[in-house]
Amino acid sequence: MTAFIRPSTLVLAAITALVAALLYSPLFVPIVSSFFTIKGGQVDWAAPTASAYIGLAGNGEILTALRTTLIVGVSTVILSVVSGTLLALYTHGRRKGRQLLQFIIFLPFLMPPVISGLALLIFFREINFERSLVTVVIGHTVFVLAIVYRTILTRLESISDTMIEASYDLGATRWQTFWRILIPNLSSAMIGGAILAFALSFDETMITILVTGTQTTLPVRLWAMMRLGFSPDINALVALILIFTILLCVLAARFLVPRQATQTA
Repeated sequence: MTAFIRPSTLVLAAITALVAALLYSPLFVPIVSSFFTIKGGQVDWAAPTASAYIGLAGNGEILTALRTTLIVGVSTVILSVVSGTLLALYTHGRRKGRQLLQFIIFLPFLMPPVISGLALLIFFREINFERSLVTVVIGHTVFVLAIVYRTILTRLESISDTMIEASYDLGATRWQTFWRILIPNLSSAMIGGAILAFALSFDETMITILVTGTQTTLPVRLWAMMRLGFSPDINALVALILIFTILLCVLAARFLVPRQATQTA
């Protein structure tokens, strides 16, 4: 027997498809532009070329900015995951001072980036700390710490206390319980938080502009190029970043979805 599809379902599906097309179709323009020439709004499908990717490989300024962005992103991930894990372990099960500490952690993330960046800039100037990649990493870590902390804390609160008590009853030390019980159960949340932290750090512009020194990250470099226009090799860069971002989203969904939900599905 053929299932009957209601007209309302068809209308909702059509609206959803239209909205998705309007939102995501512009993302494919740089990908097409990186392989084909577009003149007057028309795509020359007869002449595919990889010249944009060859030009990107020879663009030293963009590659240097990309390398700087990766260094900042990896450093931010390490600091935020370590700090977020320690803070989650400290606040778990505590009532005294927990709300105040969480307020301090979430405040930079909830404020507009320009305010957080100005506050960090004033702080670094007051203590005579020279702006460099170190200040950029500090700024990014302060910004993304909230989401890493919350991700790990949520997973920590889902762990049964009886599991930890059983570890102590069997003679395990605090360090053994932390390394063999907590870390394996928190590993997926830590990886998911690290992916989100890297994505936020990779994209952060306003805080970076205010606290950076002589070295610039890729978003700041692209921001400066907007006045003069983008060269064709930027289309190749955008295409590669889009692919990389999609992979990050898939990985984040993989590690942030609870195992029970995955097994049930």
